[in-house]
Amino acid sequence: MPEPLAPPSAMTSDVTAASRRLIAFYLPQYHPIPENDTWWGKGFTEWTNVTCAGPAFSGHYQPQLPADMGFYDLRVPEVRAAQAELARSYGIHGFCYYHYWFNGRRLLERPFQEVLDAGEPDFPFCLCWANENWTRVWDGGEGEILVRQEYSAADDLEHLLWLASAFTDRRHIRVAGRPLFLVYRASRLPAPRRTTDLWREEALRLGIGELFLCAVESFDSEKARCADWGFDAAVEFAPDWSQLGPVEGRDRLHRLAHRLGISTGYFANRVHGYSQLVSNMLAKSTPQYLRFPGVTPGWDNTARRKTGATILHGSTPWEYEHWLETVLRRLCDRPPEQRICFVNAWNEWAEGNHLEPCQKWGRAYLEATRRALDSVR
Repeated sequence: MPEPLAPPSAMTSDVTAASRRLIAFYLPQYHPIPENDTWWGKGFTEWTNVTCAGPAFSGHYQPQLPADMGFYDLRVPEVRAAQAELARSYGIHGFCYYHYWFNGRRLLERPFQEVLDAGEPDFPFCLCWANENWTRVWDGGEGEILVRQEYSAADDLEHLLWLASAFTDRRHIRVAGRPLFLVYRASRLPAPRRTTDLWREEALRLGIGELFLCAVESFDSEKARCADWGFDAAVEFAPDWSQLGPVEGRDRLHRLAHRLGISTGYFANRVHGYSQLVSNMLAKSTPQYLRFPGVTPGWDNTARRKTGATILHGSTPWEYEHWLETVLRRLCDRPPEQRICFVNAWNEWAEGNHLEPCQKWGRAYLEATRRALDSVR
């Protein structure tokens, strides 16, 4: 039987003051791994997709290319340190690293494992288990599956034993003293309550204490069921696909241009207005359960899809700032430890949602983030 783990001596990521914690999702897919070499070609990383993107219609912002950070490699510790320092300087509280666990097998694990082992950068973090199948079409569905998710009680136990080393790190983000852990597709768990109960029991046995478990509301199948599944709260994924609003570019003029072969980008993809999404997201009703809100600076997965992409057109730092500031103000009635908002994302370059500086906007989205945070402090 493993010895109980000692809790961290100092919780740098706990909050007792009346501040807001802004946590940014973080993608670790910026370094080559043998599996991606086999599936996509030697040396493949997320940058491979990003640099191949192009505009689908007039005014479409593609390719979206990095500015300050360049085409980095996350195996380099100086890169990870620079990311943390940049995020901290604009008010980001911590990163939520996507965590890929397949029945004991981890993928893209090196950047976070090195963060954990080295104790650097000294920047708060939590994990989100991206428990989808790994497929060729980037949707986690049942198409051409490269690595399949398989579930069992034994795997749940093994998973928690590995997570224990992260949960007891002093940098780990906590809610009311409890380690925060997210599951991206809780509905995919064959017995969610069995899994959450086992995790909680094992965490107590190991001396970690109570966990704070969140189900991400990534799709309609994930909504409003967190309590039934044994989760403490939900995390609103942005964009909420049910709030995208009407598809743009399908009016009579665009249909005529399409028939004439002048413009096909609107019809080859699903284009929605960013401002409409913001309005719809802010108009959503408050649920009866605890849900941490989410915002996004944009969305455009043209780099991954080529055709059939979902594009949020017309995002600006000022509209994003309005959205974020409004959401942060709405948190004022919550206990301080529950004043958490998630941003999607820090560095999802192939999905067109990144706070990291790009060649068009520079640091404008980071500056908007800082202004929004300052306005509510």
